[in-house]
Amino acid sequence: MLNFTKKLKTIWWRTKSFVVRCYYGNPSKKLKIVGVTGTSGKTTTATLLYRIALGLGYKVGLISTVENMINDEKLGANNIGPGTTPDSVTLTKIFKKMVDAGCEYVFMEVSSHSVMQRRIVGINFAGGVFTNLSQDHLDYHKDMQDYFQAKKGFFKILSPCAFALSNADDVYGNKILEGINARKFLYGFNTNADFKGEIVKLDFFGLELKFNQKPVKSKLIGKFNAYNLLAVWSACSLLGFETNKVNKIIENIQPPRGRFEHFTSKSGVVVIVDYAHKPDALEKIFSAIKETKTTSGKIISVFGCGGDRDPFKRPVMGKIGAINSDIAIFTSDNPRSEDPDKIIAQMKTNLSAKDMVKVRTIPNRREAILEAVKIAQSGDIVLVAGKGHEDYQIIKGVKSHFDDMEELKKAYK
Repeated sequence: MLNFTKKLKTIWWRTKSFVVRCYYGNPSKKLKIVGVTGTSGKTTTATLLYRIALGLGYKVGLISTVENMINDEKLGANNIGPGTTPDSVTLTKIFKKMVDAGCEYVFMEVSSHSVMQRRIVGINFAGGVFTNLSQDHLDYHKDMQDYFQAKKGFFKILSPCAFALSNADDVYGNKILEGINARKFLYGFNTNADFKGEIVKLDFFGLELKFNQKPVKSKLIGKFNAYNLLAVWSACSLLGFETNKVNKIIENIQPPRGRFEHFTSKSGVVVIVDYAHKPDALEKIFSAIKETKTTSGKIISVFGCGGDRDPFKRPVMGKIGAINSDIAIFTSDNPRSEDPDKIIAQMKTNLSAKDMVKVRTIPNRREAILEAVKIAQSGDIVLVAGKGHEDYQIIKGVKSHFDDMEELKKAYK
C-alpha cells in the first residue's frame, strides 16, 4: 500500500510538473544555471557565486538552503521536502520570476534527494560543481554507493556544452566525472588539477591564497573555506568572469549567515555559530578552529543531532565532538518526534571513558548554551553547531522560534 501511495504521488507531481512547464514553457532555457552538489559546502559555494555575479553587475538568482534571491529581493528559504532543492513545480515558477526580472545567471544547490526524485529533470544547466562526499542521508539512501550515484546522477544530465567542475582532492572527485558528457575540470590543493590552489597564510583574520599562481585574499576562515573559494574562483573562470574583478570581490565577501559566523565577547571569549550538522562538516569546523586558534584557551562545544534523520551519524558526531573539545555539551538540535534523551544516548555509544569525562548532557538547547557561556573564560572558544542560520526548533511536532546567535548575544549582553 505504501509503495502504491508513493507511485500515485510520483505520478501526481510529474503530471503537475508537465502542466506547469507547458504553461510557462521552460524558463530554465533562458538562464545560465550552475548547480552545486556535495555533502558540505553547497550553500557557501552557491551563495558566493551569486554574490560575485551580483557584484560584477549581473542580474542573478540564488536558490539555497538559507535563502532564495532574485537580485536583491529575498524570496525566503525553500526547504520544501527533504534536501535543499524545491520540487520541479516550484523551481519552474522561481525560474519564471527570475526570467521576468531579467536574470542572466542562477546559482542553486542540488541535493541528492532532488536527483532521486527527478526534481531537476528538464533544467538546462550551464555547469555543475562537486564539493565533496561524506556520510549523510543514510536514512534515505541505502548506503554510500547509493548516495554517490545520486550525486553522480546530476552530472549525467549535463549537456556536452556544460562544464563539470569537481574536487580533485576528494576520494569521489574523479569518479563523479567518469562517463559523463559535459566538459570536465578539476580543482584542488593536493593533486594536479586544472585549477590549483595553495594556502599561503591561514589565521583567524582570514586566508591568503594562490589560485593558479594568482594571489587571492579572503576574510573567510579555515581550510574548508579555502576549498569553497577555489571552487567558486574556478567556476567564475569557466563562466568567463574577469579574474581581477572577481579577486577584488572575494577580498571583501562575507560568508552566508550561520556559516562560521562569529564575534568576540567583552570578556574575550570567541563565539562561533555554524550549521555543521553532519560528521564531515563538524570535523571541518573543529579543524578550522584549531588552525586559527592563537591562545591556550579551552574549546567548548554545544551541539546535537536531528531527530527523524540519519541515526547512524549520531555516534560518529558524538565522538568527533568529544575528541575535539575540552568540554562538549550534548544537547538537542531539532528532535522533531524523537525523544531528545534517546538521541543524546546514541551520541554517546562510541565514547571511551576518557571521552566521557569531557561530555556534559543538557537536553534543553537554551540551557546548554547558557552553561557554555557560564563556564567560558577569556581566551576560550565557544562553538554552537548544528542549526546555523535556522531560527526555529522543532520539538514533538511544534515549531518554535529559536536562534543560536540570538541566544548567545543575549547571554553576553
